[in-house]
Amino acid sequence: MHAAGASKLFAQRPTLSVATRGWAARDWIYQHADLPLELVTPWKDAAGRALDLVQTAFDRHESMNVLRLHGDCHVGNILWTTEGPHFVDLDDAMNGPVVQDLWMLLSGEGGAARADARALLAGYEAFCEFDDHELMLVEPLRTLRMIHYSAWLAKRWSDPAFPAAFPWFGTAAYWQEQIQLLKERAT
Repeated sequence: MHAAGASKLFAQRPTLSVATRGWAARDWIYQHADLPLELVTPWKDAAGRALDLVQTAFDRHESMNVLRLHGDCHVGNILWTTEGPHFVDLDDAMNGPVVQDLWMLLSGEGGAARADARALLAGYEAFCEFDDHELMLVEPLRTLRMIHYSAWLAKRWSDPAFPAAFPWFGTAAYWQEQIQLLKERAT
């Protein structure tokens, strides 16, 4: 997929950036989402501090290689058949760094996670080159994902399927947890 994606960029899809995936999502939530009043300012401040650090990380990697990506490449969006893998749910296809499609395939912590990452990168490099400097973007990309995902859910909340599928979203406990996670990411 990335070998084809490296041939040219999307003309009609966005390029992953802190502005589009982070600040725009934060501002949309601040203006439109139904946060408990006492959590609006703490959430906005925590998201802002975290996004400042994400921007700093992206600024350090200004020269990163950008190509066409799946954008939401996790195991739930890969279907396996006898012919091999099929990537589905291309709604988030975009231009961006290779690592955006790789970090979401990993889970776990500690030594097992590091071993999985090494195996994934070894397999990836059998087909395409990977710039190890992009690994520094994994945590900033996780932060962007957190904020973008909250906005994605909030924008769709009026669809009756969403409250049924995501009953935990939008509660005071959800926003308090997001504030705490964002504060941890900003330290």
